[in-house]
Amino acid sequence: MAVAFFTRALRVLGVSAAAQGRTINRWNNISSQRILIRRLSFGVSSKCLWPERMGVTASCRNGGGAGDSDHGGEVQQGQQGQQQVIFYKRRMSRKSSVGGDMMEAVICKEEDLPQDGMKTFEVEGGKVLVVHHKGQLSALGSKCSHYGAPLETGVLCNGRVRCPWHGACFSLATGDIEDFPGLDSIPKYGIEVVDGEVKITASKTLLAADKRVKTLARRDPDNPSNFVVIGGGAAGASCVETLRQEGYSGRLVMITPEYHLPYDRPKLSKAMDLTPDKISLRSSEFYESCDIEILQGISAERVDTEGKMVHLSSGEELPYDKIFIATGGKPRRLGISGDDLPEVYVIRTPEDSNAISAAASGKHAVIVGTSFIGMEAAAYLATNERAASVTIIGYTSVPFQRSLGLEVGGRIQALFEEQGVKFINGAKVTEFTSEEGRLTGVVLDTGETIPADVVVTGVGVVPNTEFLKSSDISLNGAAYVTVNEFLETSVPDVFCGGDIAAFPLFIVDGASVAIGHWQVALGHGRTAALNMLDRESEVKSVPFFWTVLFGKSLRYTGHGEYDDVIIGGDLENLSFIAYYCRGDRVVALASLGKDPAAAKYAEMLQQGTFLTKEQVVNDGNIALKMTC
Repeated sequence: MAVAFFTRALRVLGVSAAAQGRTINRWNNISSQRILIRRLSFGVSSKCLWPERMGVTASCRNGGGAGDSDHGGEVQQGQQGQQQVIFYKRRMSRKSSVGGDMMEAVICKEEDLPQDGMKTFEVEGGKVLVVHHKGQLSALGSKCSHYGAPLETGVLCNGRVRCPWHGACFSLATGDIEDFPGLDSIPKYGIEVVDGEVKITASKTLLAADKRVKTLARRDPDNPSNFVVIGGGAAGASCVETLRQEGYSGRLVMITPEYHLPYDRPKLSKAMDLTPDKISLRSSEFYESCDIEILQGISAERVDTEGKMVHLSSGEELPYDKIFIATGGKPRRLGISGDDLPEVYVIRTPEDSNAISAAASGKHAVIVGTSFIGMEAAAYLATNERAASVTIIGYTSVPFQRSLGLEVGGRIQALFEEQGVKFINGAKVTEFTSEEGRLTGVVLDTGETIPADVVVTGVGVVPNTEFLKSSDISLNGAAYVTVNEFLETSVPDVFCGGDIAAFPLFIVDGASVAIGHWQVALGHGRTAALNMLDRESEVKSVPFFWTVLFGKSLRYTGHGEYDDVIIGGDLENLSFIAYYCRGDRVVALASLGKDPAAAKYAEMLQQGTFLTKEQVVNDGNIALKMTC
């Protein structure tokens, strides 16, 4: 009966007959090995399948919540605050009845459970986050799958938990990642209250890993469709992975001009000595396991939207049925004399970062531009005296003046100066001097020459869209690709995202914006994949950005021009919240040493609400006090 139901489900999803047969055979093989089938009943009967080899440990519904009791359970009601909570008790042995990779453990007493909140409990081999939300109990992995932030200190709202560090969101019902950064989901465990004790059922493997890779489809030879992704950055990596997660079984090709698999690009300016293999998002075996073809060292030269063909730098032509374009930005060059000297660098690839790290060792380094990339590179080179000296040349009066304001920018400059970094503000570089082909100095518009052995330019990026100018795909005046809320371009079956897309941002009333953030790009990849599969999904993610400077993590969320900055907390001691206001509305927030203020405000903006200028003037720490 279960097999018949499964077959019907595959047929409804459009899976071919051949693929249905292979899937059913695989299902039967798993069943013959070990499948624990638990019959749950509370008014109705349901089934929950736990294939151990897949590491699936979640209940069919939120564990311990309404309608998730085993047969023979009884209801216990208790008042917690003003919220009525229902727990289910099941008569069973206190001893573990699960073997192999599965384990059961009592983690706490019922009275230890959070009162509509989150709490982490130690379990043999790991930790479990227990969430009490809207009368339901959930047991999940305790750490964000991105960089391991403790989710207990994050934000709980509307059925999901948001990471306090970088804003990734995870579903309480499934543990699936719903907003980025990161690619992996977190485990979901079984949970129940038995005779006043809270018990979980978990996979030992997942408990130790604290993260989970969603099941991926493979290519079906009987599926003739071709999907192409141009770009091997965050958006491209997220897109191909989501397509396979969502069951796409046609041919799937990613094109990248680099000779590396997709990697964690934000680390390039933060840890410049890391080799490509240390920052890869996935292994080659991962992509092979789900039949994702990656064409490395190849660029798209032209996209023929009428013939649905991509013309490659290799001379080959690649047909497509649907295509996602996410070629990212190119570092802006100054275009002045000496700009082509070998000691004048930009940061875009691991080779760039590694070369700068090696060349600057014990030398005089000059950073041109106070972008986040330039400032991060300066902090790296100044740490542990990697460079003999570091000088930053900026156009504005303080670094980050346009994005963070005078006061915050000035305090960050002081932080750098405390580490021995020198600043030359309000200056323009006119020339790079050299002797016998080697860089010797940086000439300013004041006539002053700054001695330099190595220069890093961080003066922004331009969209890498030149190859699209001969196509029918619409570009705006700044050469960004214009897309709608579904990331569709002006041409059917052509989608675009990441740094090159000008898209409607919902928190600024749908105004078209281009945002070069890692988190935004990852979200675009997922949204595009869903729309390529005709699963209508709008871009609805709040921008979230972070930087790390001399071990200090600054977080920023929101978007928009501002006319006033209200600072709460202690700016001097780098424990503050800066509120960026336009009129009476707080359009963005930056925080340092005040987690999870940025995550809380991101969630507030996600829900369509915002703080007012009057509120933050009255209470500079109000962002920390907000509740869902």
